[in-house]
Amino acid sequence: MFGWEFPPFNSGGLGTACLGLTRALSREGIDITFVLPKKLPHEASHVKIVYADLGGMRARIVNSSLSPYITCSRYGRAYRKDSIYGDDLFSEVSRYAQLGARIASEEQFDIIYAHDWLSFGAGIEAKRVSGKPLIAHIHATEFDRSGGTNVNQEVYDIERAGMEGADSVIAVSQRTKDLIVERYGIPPEKIQVVHNGIDAEDMPTESVSTSRLRSLKDAGYKIVLFLGRITLQKGPDYFVRTAKRVLQYEPNTLFILAGSGDMEHQMMELVAQEGIAGNVLFPGFLRDAERSEAYAIADLFVMPSVSEPFGIVPLESMRAGTPVLISKQSGVSEVVRHALKVDFWDTEDMADKIVSVLRNPALHETLREHGVREVLGITWSRAAEKIKDLIERIQRSFRPS
Repeated sequence: MFGWEFPPFNSGGLGTACLGLTRALSREGIDITFVLPKKLPHEASHVKIVYADLGGMRARIVNSSLSPYITCSRYGRAYRKDSIYGDDLFSEVSRYAQLGARIASEEQFDIIYAHDWLSFGAGIEAKRVSGKPLIAHIHATEFDRSGGTNVNQEVYDIERAGMEGADSVIAVSQRTKDLIVERYGIPPEKIQVVHNGIDAEDMPTESVSTSRLRSLKDAGYKIVLFLGRITLQKGPDYFVRTAKRVLQYEPNTLFILAGSGDMEHQMMELVAQEGIAGNVLFPGFLRDAERSEAYAIADLFVMPSVSEPFGIVPLESMRAGTPVLISKQSGVSEVVRHALKVDFWDTEDMADKIVSVLRNPALHETLREHGVREVLGITWSRAAEKIKDLIERIQRSFRPS
């Protein structure tokens, strides 16, 4: 299994999904060798971790911390042919593919599994040298990351080659499957939908003290939370514009825009332009206790994504007992019923729903109670069962070339 990140060294949901899936698959009796591009300390005992930068080629991927979530215009193209090191995301992906082939010639395995475009090259090379079948797992496409505009052609080509070269494709939602069929020309019968999930151990650790944000609640503020990458895909600009509308009716509301990304500075400027700087907080990227603290004090979590293949964070919020308002343009909206849903662009409707939750304790409690109960059935174990069935079907039909 090839991946780009693995907790605790992850910058988004891709790493979270890799952890949840590998843990659940191991409980299903599947032995996993997980390949990462760079050596980092970890505590995962359920998988064997292999690092591409320690392979026989001894070529270290020096920039593997480059984020897969930046907008396409900033991927960079600074590859130097006379150097063993990559200077940008594309050359890192290329380097990873080369090392993936070497690792595949050294490891014992039955199935190759690659997560997203960053790992597809490594998966294809592993298939080439081993002749073993390949599963490509699509967590997001370039159309999602770019918001449907200014798609990076090189990323698109890598994604398409990975899906065409795979023996089977996994999509995290029906929405994603439909996009893959329409935009990449992949036959629908080749694609299986496996929704993401959440388990109890996925939840952030409880905070020792919630005094920093709790003091705001004690002062009488309502709190609305955005928690995710501050990028075009996640719709932070719609969140800010909605905040201005809500404040016209509920001036004692604080909006927390938690996360980091290439639109962070732009959002700070937008908040200032809208004249609501006193009601919007930018705490940065939250982990563990801080993340738990944010869920604990929020009256409502909002995910206004422009194009969200799935969206794990709403499940975390529901599990923590915080009601959620999610974009209809998200895969998670396919599996949750006890959540408010809105078109990402409809800031008026979004504001109306936020105000309703803030003003109506009965609505808040109903969403909280039913949400906690519903999310208990949306697990990684359920996802792993589907993937195990797929693996067994592939093994039965596979004939070595």
